[in-house]
Amino acid sequence: MKTGYYTHRACAAHEMGSWHPESPQRLAAINDHLIGIGLAPHLVSLQPPPASWEAIRRAHSEAYLQQLQAKIPKRGYVPLDPDTAINSNSWEAALHAAGAVIDATDRVIAGELDNAFCAVRPPGHHARPGAAMGFCLLNNVAIGALHALQQHGLQRVAIIDFDVHHGNGTEEMFAGDERVLMASFFQHPFYPYSGTDNPAKNMVNVPLPAGTRGDVVREVVERIWLPRLQAFEPEMIFISAGFDAHREDDLGQMGLVEADYAFITDQLVKLAQRYARGRIVSTLEGGYNLEALARSAAAHVRALAQL
Repeated sequence: MKTGYYTHRACAAHEMGSWHPESPQRLAAINDHLIGIGLAPHLVSLQPPPASWEAIRRAHSEAYLQQLQAKIPKRGYVPLDPDTAINSNSWEAALHAAGAVIDATDRVIAGELDNAFCAVRPPGHHARPGAAMGFCLLNNVAIGALHALQQHGLQRVAIIDFDVHHGNGTEEMFAGDERVLMASFFQHPFYPYSGTDNPAKNMVNVPLPAGTRGDVVREVVERIWLPRLQAFEPEMIFISAGFDAHREDDLGQMGLVEADYAFITDQLVKLAQRYARGRIVSTLEGGYNLEALARSAAAHVRALAQL
């Protein structure tokens, strides 16, 4: 498998304070681990261009984008919500994070890559059409999916979200859109306290209690996700890859381990090979215990590359 690996130095320049768990060290942990275990040479390393205004405008309102850009400080931090802040580098970081998913989408559809993983930040799945939220500025996975639909003319794309937190921003953007099937599990009740109130028919939401372990999640994938995905027959799969459902991650209370992420990814690779010409683009969401994040992301990438 020809698996692209995207990251960019701009994504490490965004930070919200030394205390904040969504830190630049997350990317360093993943990069260093991929090198340390000898996986990096098997990947196609790429640096993304920034996303265009046209591309991010598909997912976000003009007013929000202008306000966000205008709030970027020359120094220090500007809070956007109790959990989210920006510094002087945040706009550039967000554009490169979204740009990675767009460029990966282009290359995967063109056949230059079989699939790709975007090790970028800030994350995206809480970002709403008109607001930042939960560490997220631009909704990277939504921007990529809309690029595939509107720029490349795909008819059906699936979005998979296995972060411990519900991807409320992504759901808000695609609820009722018959071109998209979104499948997720998430800890509930838990931030952002959404995803359970009358979800649209194209939302396969599986709330799970704190303490849920990998055997239950694997059953969710096999018995709930896969039948819906197989019936949908997606032409491409996008993944919001959050690793904060790991048992060592303090920002969640679930019990997954690296082998569970490998299992989920392997099932999605098989699904993509059957229906979507193998086309998958995955982008980093959560994961805040640096060691667990690095191991889990490596397991995910290894499964994407089928190594």
